[in-house]
Amino acid sequence: MKQLPPDTVRLLSSSQVITSLVNVVKELMENSLDAEASSIDVKLENYGLDRIEVRDNGLGIKADDTPVMAVTHFTSKICSNEDLERLETYGFRGEALGSVCSVAEVSVITKTEEDDVSTQYTLNFSGEIVSQKPSHLGQGTTVSVLKLFKNIPVRRQYYSSTKKCKEELKKIQDLLVAYAIIKPGLRLTLIHNRVVVWQKATVADHRSALLATLGAGAVANLLPCHHHQEQPEILLEGFFPKPGADYSSTSSSSADKTFIFVNNRPVHQKDIMKLLRQHYSAQYPDTPTRNRYPTAMLKITVPPSSVDVNLTPDKTQVLLHDKEAVLTALDALLVSLYGYRHNGDPPAEKQLGRETSPSPPTARRADASRPDGEQSGERVAEDWIVDQFPAGLETDVSVCDDEMARSCTRAAGMGSAERLGGDAAASGDNSSKISAEDWSRGTALTDPVSGEPLQPVQIHQPSKDVRSDCDEIKSRSGSDKKVFNAITEKRAALTAYDLISNRAMRVPLSPAALFEKEARVEVLREKPTASLQDISDTVHERWKNLRVEERRKYEEKARRHLEHHDQRTKSASAEGPGETSASTPRGHAQGQKRKAPLSNQQLLDELFSAQPQKKTRNPAPKPSRLLPCSVAALRLRLRRLSSQSAGVPRGPRLVNRLASRSAWVILCGQRLMLLNPFRVEEALLFKRLLENNILPAVSLQNPIQLTDGSLGGAGYTEALCNMEKRSPELDGGALFSDPRLVANGFKIKLTPGLTSAERHLEVTAMADCVPFLGVEDLREILTAVLHRKARTVQECRPLKVTNYLQGEAVRLARQLPTNPSREDVEETLLRMDQQLAESNQTCIHGRPFLQHLSDVPSTDQEAKALLRPLEL
Repeated sequence: MKQLPPDTVRLLSSSQVITSLVNVVKELMENSLDAEASSIDVKLENYGLDRIEVRDNGLGIKADDTPVMAVTHFTSKICSNEDLERLETYGFRGEALGSVCSVAEVSVITKTEEDDVSTQYTLNFSGEIVSQKPSHLGQGTTVSVLKLFKNIPVRRQYYSSTKKCKEELKKIQDLLVAYAIIKPGLRLTLIHNRVVVWQKATVADHRSALLATLGAGAVANLLPCHHHQEQPEILLEGFFPKPGADYSSTSSSSADKTFIFVNNRPVHQKDIMKLLRQHYSAQYPDTPTRNRYPTAMLKITVPPSSVDVNLTPDKTQVLLHDKEAVLTALDALLVSLYGYRHNGDPPAEKQLGRETSPSPPTARRADASRPDGEQSGERVAEDWIVDQFPAGLETDVSVCDDEMARSCTRAAGMGSAERLGGDAAASGDNSSKISAEDWSRGTALTDPVSGEPLQPVQIHQPSKDVRSDCDEIKSRSGSDKKVFNAITEKRAALTAYDLISNRAMRVPLSPAALFEKEARVEVLREKPTASLQDISDTVHERWKNLRVEERRKYEEKARRHLEHHDQRTKSASAEGPGETSASTPRGHAQGQKRKAPLSNQQLLDELFSAQPQKKTRNPAPKPSRLLPCSVAALRLRLRRLSSQSAGVPRGPRLVNRLASRSAWVILCGQRLMLLNPFRVEEALLFKRLLENNILPAVSLQNPIQLTDGSLGGAGYTEALCNMEKRSPELDGGALFSDPRLVANGFKIKLTPGLTSAERHLEVTAMADCVPFLGVEDLREILTAVLHRKARTVQECRPLKVTNYLQGEAVRLARQLPTNPSREDVEETLLRMDQQLAESNQTCIHGRPFLQHLSDVPSTDQEAKALLRPLEL
C-alpha cells in the first residue's frame, strides 16, 4: 500500500462536500448568514458553471483571519466538540471555502467596520492567498467562484445538458426561498446571466415572507399554529392548510412548497413529512391526495444539545435525540387542527409503542370506584385527553381560527365514542385496552346492549314467499340458460377498459420522431411565440446538424422500442382472443376467470339473475315545444340598434369572462378579441415606474471621485456640470437636483474651482437596491443626455435600472387579485387607451395584450360564408 498525496486527499474529500452547484451556493449563503448579513445577492453565469458570486453586507473577515480563511478545518464558530452542544450557527466544520478552492478558482473581497478599504484576495487550490489588492466595495464579503469542477471533468460533463442545468437553477431558487421564509428580515436577490430571476425584500414576519415567496393565493388558505411543550422543551410554529380547503390550492405534486426547519435550518425529515401528509390527506378520502404534498411551513425549535447536525455533508438531514417527543407533539398539534384520523396509518403515539405504556394511576383509580357499565361522559373525555397528551407533558396548543376549535371538538367527540366502545368491551377485566388475542378472535368489540361480539355485515335477500308469481315464472324459464356474472368473469376480448388501462400497444417511434419529441419542448421554451411551422423547421434543421454520436443514441433507443414492441406483439398473437396464457400475468388476467370470494357468491348470483335485463331499443321521445321566432324581425331589430349606436364612437367593450377567469372576451369594432388584463396591468405599472419611481440613495462611506477619464471624456463632464443644481452650501459645494440623476439613485456633489481642472466632482450616495450599480450607469445617463438629447427621466433610465423596474412591475402585478371584477377590467381598458400607444400593445415579456378570435359579420353574405358546412 502507498499513502495518497495530500492534493489527492484534498480533492477526494472536497468532491464529497461540494457535490453540485446548489451546494456551493448553500455553503456560501450560510457563511453570509453566520456573519449577520441582512442582504445577500447571488449572481450566476452559465447556471453557475462559469461564475458564482455571493455578496453580503455582513461583518466581514478580520485581517488577522484572512491567511487561514480558506484553509481546511479553520473556523471561528466552534473551538471543540463541546461547542456542538451549543451550536447556533449554520456552519461549523471549516471545510466549505477550502473545498470550493479545491474544485474551482476562488477570490474573496472583504471589509470589516474597522477597515478603511476593502481588500480582494486571490486563493489557490489549497486555500492559500497568492495575491491581494484594494477594492472599492463596501462592508461585507463577496466570494467569486470561477470555473467550477474544472479538475473533475466527469462531474462538469454531467451539467452539459440544459435540462440538468435548469433543474439545478430551480434547486438554487428553492434554497433561497427556504431561507427567505425562515429569515423575514433578509433581503435576497438571484441573478442569472445579468437578469434578475427572483428577489425578495425585507419583511416583518413569517407570514409576510410567505406572501412574498408563495403569493397571496396560497397564503390565504394557511392558518398560523403554535404548540409549546416544556418537558422536553419543544416549540412548534408554522402555517398549515385550513381544514376542508380546496386541495388543489393547498397542495402540490412535489415537496418544494412544504418547508420544514429545525432550529432555523431547512432540513428533509421523512418521518415529519409523512406525518404531515397523513393528517392532511385524511381530510379528503375521495380525492387523489395521497401523492400530493401540503403547502405548509413548520418551524421546530429544540435545545441545540438535542440535535446532531453533523449527519450528512450538506447538513440537510439532522438527528433528533427526542424524535419520539417531537412526533408526538406534532401529532397533537395536527389532531387539534384536522381532527382525529379514523383510517389510514396509526398516529405517531401508536407507532412509538404508546399502547404498551401503563395508564395513569389517577384515571384508573377513578374508574375502579364505579361499577362496570356506568362509564360517564367525564371519564370518556378524560381518557381521550390523557391518551392524546401523556402524563408529564404540559402543552400549550393555540390554533388561530374558529374552524380549528370546532375541529378539536369533533376530534374529542370521535375519540370519546371510540373510547366508550372500548370501555364497554373491557368492562369485565376493568381495563380499556384491546389485546391482540381478542382482536384476532373477533371478540374485541362487543355490542353494548347484548354484550355479544359484533358480527360482520350480512347481505339479506328477500324471502321467496314474498316474490310474485311473475318473478317465479321468469326465474324458471331462465334457469336452463347459462348465467353470465359480470363481476367475477372477464372476457379475453379487447374492451374500452383495456384501452383506458394502456393495454393497447403503440407503434414504435423512429429515431427522428424520438428526437423531435424532445427537441420540440426545448424549441418552445426558447421561442414561446414561434408558430408550429417554425418549430417544425427548427427541429428538422437540428436533426440534420446533429452529431453522429447523439444520432446513434436515438437510433439505439428506437431499436430497443422496436424490440419491445415485437415481443408484445408476439405474445398477444400467441394468446389469441379466447385462449388462456399462463406464461404472463396479463394473459392470465384476460383468459381466466377471476377468483371470486366464497362467501355470498350464490346470493349475489340470485340477486343479479332476478333483476330484469331488458334493453330499451327505442327510448321515449323527449318533450319538445315550438317557440315563435322570426329572422326578419330579429334582423330589423339589429339594424335599429346599429343605427342608434352608429354615431357613438366605439372603443373596446367587454363581452364576458372566460371560464379560466384569467382572460376576457372584448369587442373592438367588428373584431372579437381575447384580453389578458394582467399583461396590461404589468405594462402600465412598468410605465408608471419608469416615469415616476425614485430609487432611494444610500450614503457611501467612501465617496467615488469622478474624473474625465471615468466619465468618458470632457464632454460628459461638461454635460454633468450643466445639469440642475441646488443652492450652494457653506463650503461652496452644491448637490445636483436634476431628476434624471436623482430618480436613478445618484447623489452627486460639485465643488467649484477657479478653473475646470480644479473643480471637484464626487458621488456621495448611490442606490443599493439595484445590484452592481456604478459609474458606468452614470455614464449611460450622460450618453442619453449628450447624444439623444434626453430630457425626461424615462429616456435616461440605465439598463440595470430598467431591468430592476421590470422585476418590480412583475412583482406588483402578481400581487393583484386573481379574479378582477368587471369594473376593474373596464378601468384597465380605459387606462390602456389613455396611457399606452397602439404600437405598444405588449407586456414586459413581449406578449400581446389582445389575441384575435374572429370577425363579427356585418352583412348576410358574410354570415352565410361563416356558416357554410365543412368540406370533408
